[in-house]
Amino acid sequence: MMQTQAAPPAVAAPPPATVDVPRLLSRWQAIAVLACVLFAALTAGLQALSWHANRAAADNTEQLVRVQNIQSTLFRADALATTSFLTGGLEPPEQRAAYDDAIETVTRQITDAAEAQPADRAALSDLSAAITDYNAAIAQARANNRQGFPVGAEYLRTASTGLRDTSVKGSAIPIAQALVAANKERAEDELGSQHPFLILLPGLVTLALLWWVNRQLARRFRRRINLGVAAAFVTVAALTLVACVVATVQATNNGDLRDGSYATSYRESTARTAGNDAKANESLRLISRGSGQVYEDRWAVASQVVQDNASRETSGLWDQYAEVHQQVVKLDEGGKYEQAVELSTTTDAEGSTAKLDAFDTRSQEIISDSGAQTTDALRSGNTGILVLGIVTLLLGLAAAGMAVWGIGQRRREYS
Repeated sequence: MMQTQAAPPAVAAPPPATVDVPRLLSRWQAIAVLACVLFAALTAGLQALSWHANRAAADNTEQLVRVQNIQSTLFRADALATTSFLTGGLEPPEQRAAYDDAIETVTRQITDAAEAQPADRAALSDLSAAITDYNAAIAQARANNRQGFPVGAEYLRTASTGLRDTSVKGSAIPIAQALVAANKERAEDELGSQHPFLILLPGLVTLALLWWVNRQLARRFRRRINLGVAAAFVTVAALTLVACVVATVQATNNGDLRDGSYATSYRESTARTAGNDAKANESLRLISRGSGQVYEDRWAVASQVVQDNASRETSGLWDQYAEVHQQVVKLDEGGKYEQAVELSTTTDAEGSTAKLDAFDTRSQEIISDSGAQTTDALRSGNTGILVLGIVTLLLGLAAAGMAVWGIGQRRREYS
């Protein structure tokens, strides 16, 4: 008879795991608080960077105007030197005074620029040395010209060509052009450094985490909304919306400035520089007499730069100068050299010098006005961004406190 084998004793099921609710609440509270604090720090930090970028854009725009003025005034000095050289002997006192004033202005502008932008100091020091060499060469050319020595013309051509020579290290104009390019890049980088999407990101991440914490609390305590976490959610949402709107408006305004007054200042300064370069080449053409075609070619290049960049207010003035210049060329090519020189050097209203002076004066006014508009606009509304950053930091920390209060309510209910 077979014996039945006894069934093994049943293994008791493990008791259900107990949930450490206080630890869960502490974890959720830590997540909510950390999210709010990081949101406050990151968003306020981005707003502080936005405030600093606008200040830097204003400073760099002012520096760009300075270095462009240095370049333009240096060409202006060269135009004055070459024009006065055509008169032979002692140049007219007013033209000599204008040249000396231009060189003094350049020297002062270099000092101001070096104080305003430490990054430019080494290049500005090199530029100052190059201008000293140029001024010495012009003085030597004048000395020979006063004595009627033909070598004076060669000294003048050498000085003027050396001013522009890109193949010679330490030439003044290439240094000035490099300074203009560097400051233009800095200014435009800062103008374009407003990024609304970056402002939006910390807020969206924080809102997602607060929503998740509220959902966990709702599942555990059967209450759909935790008032403290909800208050933190609303605060973060409002701050994110305001910050994003302000950043978007600022980015739009900066874009308008970049395409408006900033561009006007930069382009007009470019036109002024080229205009004075053209006038110097007009004089060098006449100084070289029968072999001045190379300078006429340079005049044409400079004239095209003016036409491409001059504002509506100055393009007409340039056309008036260019018309007189063509008369100078016609007289020179027609064998009427003395009359060509007279038309080029006279300070009467019908001469090319007076026409160029009218263009140069109006250009300077437009450059000054549009540059001031750019920097004033960047600085005038910038304080609000800094205030908003402080408010964001304080309310973000307050949102963390709201979350602590809301979760503390659940902790007291559980205990």
